[in-house]
Amino acid sequence: MKLTPRKVQIREVGPRDGLQNEATFLATEHKIAWINQLSQTGLSYIEATSFVHPAWIPALADADQVMSGIDRVPGVAYAALVPNIRGLQRALAANVDEVAIFLSASESHSQKNINKSIEETLEVLEETATAALAAGKTVRGYVSTVFGCPYEGEVKLDAVLHVTEKLFEMGVREVSLGDTIGIAHPRQVAEVLDEMLKRYPAERLALHFHDTRGLAMANTLLALEMGISTFDSALGGLGGCPYAPGASGNLATDDLLFMLDRLGMETGIDQEKLRASARFLEEKWGRKLMSHQMQIC
Repeated sequence: MKLTPRKVQIREVGPRDGLQNEATFLATEHKIAWINQLSQTGLSYIEATSFVHPAWIPALADADQVMSGIDRVPGVAYAALVPNIRGLQRALAANVDEVAIFLSASESHSQKNINKSIEETLEVLEETATAALAAGKTVRGYVSTVFGCPYEGEVKLDAVLHVTEKLFEMGVREVSLGDTIGIAHPRQVAEVLDEMLKRYPAERLALHFHDTRGLAMANTLLALEMGISTFDSALGGLGGCPYAPGASGNLATDDLLFMLDRLGMETGIDQEKLRASARFLEEKWGRKLMSHQMQIC
């Protein structure tokens, strides 16, 4: 096994992608306290919330209070998902460190998710990214349904390449390729990355796996072998897309960390502090997290 990256960056998306599809609203003060605990684990990146309209994502209707209420730790970047200029204005007022913009590689998912075509979305995102960069913020891009769409099935790689190139042209520093419905398998991941890595350096790409079919960790290991060193994950395996029926949680940060530690890779994250933050969330939320590590914790 040849694993080229020795240091792996974990983008913790639990407070945003992990909570966005939950019917049970986690109290604002608990979100803030949880993010504050995550900040003490050694994580260098936390996607804290989303500045979408509250009617779209009720679970994150308190985005302004959360982002303004957390204790900032030096060396930790606090990001938020932003859909448009209105969301950006709120995010800037709350002093986000990084703006995350998003679009789908499939037309049907784009229409279901934000009621816009891909080309219409690109226009909105270009305006948003330009304004964010002008305000001195870095911008990260998400591409959803890279490996399959809940409405269309197969997504052509040309479509993924098209929107990825558009995002880089807007000035994003990194593009996260999303397996929105957890349908990817290692051979498919290899095929996508083979084409991506012909065009972009590995350090400008991240992967965002969901574990619907239990292949998130296998896909991650394959991506590591191909030189990818940045992965999105959510503590405890939280998450799911509200516009992707049947999608289960994200790759679990605690499970990912266990594997990376055993492979001798550097993350800078303290496993026990991470588990303590997970136990805190379980206590305040009143439910068990579904990661493997939390079943034996």
